Amino acid sequence: MNKKNRLIHLFIILALFLGACNLPSNDPDDLAATAAAQTVEALLSATPASTDTPPAALETITPISTEAPTNTPLVSPTPLCNLAQFITDVTIPDGTVMTPGQNFNKKWRFRNIGTCAWNGYSLVFDSGDPMSGPASKPIPAVNPGQEVELDVDLKAPNTPGNYRSYWRIVTNANVLVPVANGYQGRAFFADIKVQAPPTATNTTVSSTTVTITSIPGESGQVRSDGLVLAAPNTGDIESNAAAQAFFSFNISSIPAGKTITKVVVDFGSGHDTLGNPWGLGDGCVRAYVQNYGTLDATDFFVGDPTGAITRWCGSAQLNSVFEDDDMKSALQAALGSSRFQLRVQFRQPTVSNNGIADMIRFGTVKLIVTYQ
Repeated sequence: MNKKNRLIHLFIILALFLGACNLPSNDPDDLAATAAAQTVEALLSATPASTDTPPAALETITPISTEAPTNTPLVSPTPLCNLAQFITDVTIPDGTVMTPGQNFNKKWRFRNIGTCAWNGYSLVFDSGDPMSGPASKPIPAVNPGQEVELDVDLKAPNTPGNYRSYWRIVTNANVLVPVANGYQGRAFFADIKVQAPPTATNTTVSSTTVTITSIPGESGQVRSDGLVLAAPNTGDIESNAAAQAFFSFNISSIPAGKTITKVVVDFGSGHDTLGNPWGLGDGCVRAYVQNYGTLDATDFFVGDPTGAITRWCGSAQLNSVFEDDDMKSALQAALGSSRFQLRVQFRQPTVSNNGIADMIRFGTVKLIVTYQ
């Protein structure tokens, strides 16, 4: 059988089958077949379903809430009725050095940073060394925000050492007022260091004053003609020879190493003049240091001298008693030896050549010396 005939026979069989299915029948199997056929027909007549696999459902994302946040303010501390703030030490900085028993006034500055006025409040001693302070002291009224300076009179202890005196502020009900920036938030203090004063030393040096007079046996005059005489005269004589006076003082009563503080010169005691000695030289007689030992003719000074330690120009000056620093220096340099010796003369021309004696005749010469 060819292929074409087989197809025709297949269609005829199918037609007969379909026709048999449409005939009524009471057979349960036929009824079931009919139902099955109807079910197939219904499925075939339905809208064909997509053969694509449906996408998986997307995960539902819960959106972040965009509700405006509530602006709840931070809780602030409750203001205190009583609260002080320490600002600074006004007097007696910490560590101030005091002498034993020294009185002083300690002062602090505060601000009332509480909400209550200070009425009837007190400054009271808390602990430490009371330093002879009062147990309490009234505080003037201080409104909130105001500053006040509180002070107390204290006294340093008598024993050297470091000391602190703690103080506080209390209300009229004796309730402690906290102190911001204070010691442990409640107190403030005076801090001092007591030192014993250095032992005073007696620096006063006693002074001694002695009067030294010229020694007659060691004083005198030497003339240009070689004559040595006991009278201490200076000037010229009738023969126009020049005379120079010499004076010797015993200074052994002044201990070596002492300091001479003053010398008063008195050359005019008991002196007189012959002629006009003030017309010799430049009109002034002068004193020079010359350690001559025992007076002899070789001690006469030839020439025009220099280096005078004092001078007198006229009788008025010679009669005066005066303090002389140059004489003091010369005498200081001589300490340690037993003698201090001077030559007194006029400078050139030392003679007037008038055949008249022009001379100063000295009496007692004194040096009033003060030393330590």
